[in-house]
This record gives sequence, structure tokens and C-alpha cells, in this order.
Amino acid sequence: MKIDIRQIKQISIRDYLAQRGIRPTNRNPHYGLYLSPLRKESIPSFKVDYTQNLWYDFGLGEGGSIIDLVMRLEPCDFAQAVRVLHDNERTTIAAPVSLPVVSTTPSLRILSETSMCHPVLLDYVRQRGIIVNIARTYCREVRYTTKGRTYFAIGFPNDAGGWELRSAYFKGCVSPKQITTQDNHAKTVVIFEGFMDFLSYLSLKYPEQLHADAVVLNSVVNLPRALSFLRQHTVIHAFFDNDEAGRRTLTELMRLCPHCEVIDHSYLYRSHKDLNEYLQTRQRKSAATTKEMTVRV
Repeated sequence: MKIDIRQIKQISIRDYLAQRGIRPTNRNPHYGLYLSPLRKESIPSFKVDYTQNLWYDFGLGEGGSIIDLVMRLEPCDFAQAVRVLHDNERTTIAAPVSLPVVSTTPSLRILSETSMCHPVLLDYVRQRGIIVNIARTYCREVRYTTKGRTYFAIGFPNDAGGWELRSAYFKGCVSPKQITTQDNHAKTVVIFEGFMDFLSYLSLKYPEQLHADAVVLNSVVNLPRALSFLRQHTVIHAFFDNDEAGRRTLTELMRLCPHCEVIDHSYLYRSHKDLNEYLQTRQRKSAATTKEMTVRV
């Protein structure tokens, strides 16, 4: 039987989320604001437009139809998501409306990208425990505009031409959202949730160079996009966060790459949220020890 994709996309996102026990924290007849089901957060930034039957995660800079949402929540590919929705008879069809389409995508535009040199960004890198030369190798200084004002941030490029943006005051991204890979033609690969952990790993290894391949997901929901690259390797070294999302991603990685040896390295920083927090703690202890030794001398 042929499946009508247009009808599948009309399945109510609100009802689909409710069936999973996910309900809005704020709502009105036209849209609801949720705590994102795709990541951990305390302030709701996941919007479901009830009239258009579309979702948008402002923290990730991503959105789409109910099919896109299922692909990220399961995780699975397009065909599997369609089958999941088609076989679920409990879901209901969203009522069609004839309202103008209004984009919910934030208006953030890149103006320029150069080598990192601004003292504020370099100080932020040091505060995060990252070696400046490593940050300069893999990141850029990005100037962008939004709502008529211009800002600058550390930019980490992905494989599709998008950017992850970070500063002491801002965390965001520029579409398209995608993974970042480093292909050194190795048989082993290291994988991270975000680029700060990747830079932390390199800083901990410094001055040793990166010989393995590397994948930065730029969001755990991007794991399906990394599978084809990951499956080319015999060994996968995982450095995920010590939280529910990290543990769930590790379990999915092991399930989806059954022919690879997946090694979990989170035990190395088990008393910390992630690898970057571990790096910062280690550097503070080192600085304190050095200061104590100096005083004694």
C-alpha cells in the first residue's frame, strides 16, 4: 500500500508529543512552548506551531515537520520515521487551516570570518582551558548580525557550511545544522557531542597531534548523520557527556554500529559533566599547586 507523505505530515505534532508524555509549559490556541525533547534545558525553547503543524528548536537552530522530529527522537532515517507514524493509529490528523506561513527561523546572518585574534575571544578560550593555538587551528572569528545589531563569536564550521557559535555571552548556530568530521584516513575515530569537548581532548593530548579521525556531532540528535562515516572504522572512542542524553547516545551508537568496537571514555571524567569541565578543573588544580609551590619557595 502506498503511503501518502502529505497526509503523514498532517499528523498532529502536539498529539504525538502528548502520547510520549511531553506537554507544553506555555501554550495558547496557536502554538505551544516546550522543554526541548532533543536536549536538556531548563527554559523552554522548543516551539510547536499548531496551525502550521511545524516545530522549531531555537537552541539547536533546527525545525521541520513531524517526520523530521521522529527522525531525531528515535533516531531513524526518513523511511523508518514514515513507517513509525503510519503504523501508529493513536495519532490524529492536524486540522488544515488556511493561514499565511510565518517563518520562525531567527534572522542571524554571517558577515565575515577571519583568524581568531580578538582578545575577548582569546580570553574566553583560555577560561575554558583550551590551548589558544588549537582553537585557532580549528575555529574562526565570526562576525554576524541579528535584529540589526552586529556581534562576534568563536565559529566552528560543520561539513555543510554552517557554524556553531560560542562566546562568553552567546551559544547558537547558523544553519545548515550538520556534523563536523576530520578525516585522517585512520581505522579509529573519536566522537564528541560538541566542539568544546573536541578542543578539550586536543588540549589534553597537546603537543601530540590528532592521528585518529574525529566526529563532532554538534548535537546528539545528529548521530544518524554520522553513521556512514563512523561505520568505516573498526574502533570508535566515545567522549559523551555524563548525563542522560550522553548515555542514551552511547547506547544508540553501540546499537547502530554493531560491527565496530565502541569504547566509552566517560569514566575518565565521571565526576564531571563533560570533558571540558574536567579540563577546567584539572587546570585550576594545577594552577593552585603551582601557586602553593611558589609561596613555599
